[in-house]
Amino acid sequence: MSGEFIGTFPDNAVHKSRIMIPAKFKKKFAQDANEAVIVTIGPNGTVAIFPMDSWLFETARLQVSELERHKKLLANLFDFAMPEQTLEGPGRIRISDELLKIAKIKDSVSIKGEGRFMTVWNSEVLKEIKQKKSEEHIETYDSTDYR
Repeated sequence: MSGEFIGTFPDNAVHKSRIMIPAKFKKKFAQDANEAVIVTIGPNGTVAIFPMDSWLFETARLQVSELERHKKLLANLFDFAMPEQTLEGPGRIRISDELLKIAKIKDSVSIKGEGRFMTVWNSEVLKEIKQKKSEEHIETYDSTDYR
């Protein structure tokens, strides 16, 4: 299975509604994913990018869930999903204007690993969220929590 996508790649250019998948993430694609992705609505006002094998795993997991929340999430993932794409050239993918608008993305994005998938963020929004999280972390945790 593809992943573990971990880390953030800030300030990547958006050109003609296309972004570049970072090379380190591209290397994490499983062979059976065939560099194919599904692009759809993501968490927290983002765009989600699923390698095909991760997409199939996630949708299968949600399909068998009895939670109404999971049924609605699955419906939304399909409602906003773009047709399957294969990475272009060195790893470019297209993001629909609809998804760019939802995520408030214009010229620059940050790409964040989320384990089995990636999220595409408005860079400024992600910076603000990370700043708040770092302040909370500093207030909450000390070295004893890391032992």
